[in-house]
Amino acid sequence: MNHIEAANYLKKVTRSINDFPKKGIIFRDLTTIFQDRKAMKLTLDLLSDCLMEKNEEVISYDKFAGIEARGFLLAGGLSGKMGGGIVMIRKPGKLPFKKKRIEYKLEYGEDALEVHEDAIKPGERIIVVDDLLATGGTAEAGCKLIEELGGVVIKVLFLVELPDLNGRKKLQKYDLESVISFKGG
Repeated sequence: MNHIEAANYLKKVTRSINDFPKKGIIFRDLTTIFQDRKAMKLTLDLLSDCLMEKNEEVISYDKFAGIEARGFLLAGGLSGKMGGGIVMIRKPGKLPFKKKRIEYKLEYGEDALEVHEDAIKPGERIIVVDDLLATGGTAEAGCKLIEELGGVVIKVLFLVELPDLNGRKKLQKYDLESVISFKGG
């Protein structure tokens, strides 16, 4: 199956729910991809292909940083497939050790992310992984958190991108790729 066929399969498997969580929103439910054996394999294959240089060598990296919660699934899958450590970027109150915290603005409020201070060593090359790029606020905060610990964000990967929400604009300083995209919210 080529990349276009694989991406089309993933789009077909994705469940779209109208008017959730509020009227006018089309919610892209990715649980249908995670529970489908073929879709999950295609997802990891397509994401790992994003890490290839033009000369077919894998880009140099140290760790995958998954953003809570579905980013953990993708980071873990990529780590198992390609090797490398995993950093968990979490919502507040879930990490037991010394942590670094960043607060960021959402469309309608604020949130925060945390990571263990010893999860990233200065100079480590990090690939940030999350399931969905919408407005980009969470991914931007995750990248800043990594950089505050001295890590170098070399790539930001998403399974799904919603281009109409302009999240890519907030992340324009990073090398960013997504596997599939959906027009509209």
